[in-house]
Amino acid sequence: MKYKGTLIVVKDCNRALKFYSDMFGFQLLQDNDGNMELTNNLYLQESGYWEQFMKRSIISNSNQSELYFEEPDIEKFVERLDMLYPETEYVNRLMTHSWGQKVVRFYDPDGNLIEVGTPV
Repeated sequence: MKYKGTLIVVKDCNRALKFYSDMFGFQLLQDNDGNMELTNNLYLQESGYWEQFMKRSIISNSNQSELYFEEPDIEKFVERLDMLYPETEYVNRLMTHSWGQKVVRFYDPDGNLIEVGTPV
């Protein structure tokens, strides 16, 4: 068995691709009509397919998992996020933990939780 990556549910794969490309540099590897494979082992699936397979509704902003990234120049990252996606919903703005790591937590346009921190 081989772990392939993480799949997140989105309303519109093209919109999500633009967000993850703009903010994290991800690129499209394969487009299967509502199912996309991106670089770095991230997979996007449109909510219509997900709900059809699961027979359950999507729960946005569920806070049960997060995508975690590290970025040395986190201030520049936050500036770019605010400039390109001013409607971003933050869980916490840029803060510093007691151990010195700076982090920011927010939701992508589809309610998937993301954390970006400085390298530990």
